[in-house]
Amino acid sequence: MEHPENSSEYAGLQVNSGVEQPSIVNPYLKRLRVRRRELTAAEMVEGIVKGDVTILSQAVTLVESINPDHQAKAQEVINKCLPYSGNSVRIGISGVPGAGKSTSIDEFGIHVLKEKGGKLAVLAIDPSSERSKGSILGDKTRMEKLSIHPDSFIRPSPTAGSLGGVARKTRETIVLCEAAGFDKIFVETVGVGQSETACHSMVDFFLLIQVAGTGDELQGIKRGIMEISDGIVINKCDGDNVDRCQMAATNFRNALHFFPMSESGWMPQVLCYSGFYGTGVKEVWDMIYQYFDFVKQNGYFDYRRNEQSKYWMYESINEHLRLNFYNNPIIKQRLSLAEQSVLAGQQTSFTAAQSLLDEYFCNLSNHNY
Repeated sequence: MEHPENSSEYAGLQVNSGVEQPSIVNPYLKRLRVRRRELTAAEMVEGIVKGDVTILSQAVTLVESINPDHQAKAQEVINKCLPYSGNSVRIGISGVPGAGKSTSIDEFGIHVLKEKGGKLAVLAIDPSSERSKGSILGDKTRMEKLSIHPDSFIRPSPTAGSLGGVARKTRETIVLCEAAGFDKIFVETVGVGQSETACHSMVDFFLLIQVAGTGDELQGIKRGIMEISDGIVINKCDGDNVDRCQMAATNFRNALHFFPMSESGWMPQVLCYSGFYGTGVKEVWDMIYQYFDFVKQNGYFDYRRNEQSKYWMYESINEHLRLNFYNNPIIKQRLSLAEQSVLAGQQTSFTAAQSLLDEYFCNLSNHNY
């Protein structure tokens, strides 16, 4: 249809037909998406041993899955990777929120890769929300240098409700990373203040990052996390904060004298450094390798790893029993009734729990388990 504005009556005025609008339907949707073939456990192990980080990431995702089928496959992968594991130094890094753990790991990692070579894996643990159950998993954004380094692998994982500052599957992830050829492994924990035993039970060296102004000697004595630390470093020692950091280091050294000697016989050192400017990082690494020389010479290094293996055997038993209890069909039926009974004040929480456990074990004995 002709536009009336184009008639001779309206000289000098012209309306073009316009541009044909594209369809709102994406034409590429018609193409069939090729679904990636799922790797077998043997293929996954082969890729991990060759150092394929893509397959390593898939294996870690498999390990973290709560799907029973995925768990069975993950255990098969882990068992086949065990002969290739154990050849790394495992360093746990913890500290109060805002102490600069991620920034420090970036500097520590770049320094050791330049000085010693090899490959570095960073297992960053991010706290999960109690409300939404989600995690930001954004610690990698603070590791600008390591995130683009070809010999580094950064894997953020949510705590998913587990205590101790680490994820439940971090121990298995360490085995996979070692099998992939990573000879240095950092385990960055969530920000903690008082105690952290889970991370200490899976690393060779536990590094505590502190900042100035957290308290005096008495406050240092009260912190249980200092008792399991193999080294304490004061971050942000730069600019006008140098004197405060030196004073804090003195306070922590005084506090350490009140603790009993550790099983390894090692006296934790207290150092100052700046993660932002990268000063004092070499001295921190000198302390770490001095510790490794010390514990390998007196045999504590192997002893600690054996104790850790035993600890995680019992932890695996506890985890399996817990899952088996809550997945029991009879318990699933009785659980809501017991909850209503407790809320109505008909019985206490302890008696309700005991009755559920009695019924659970009675059910197991009837089935001759």
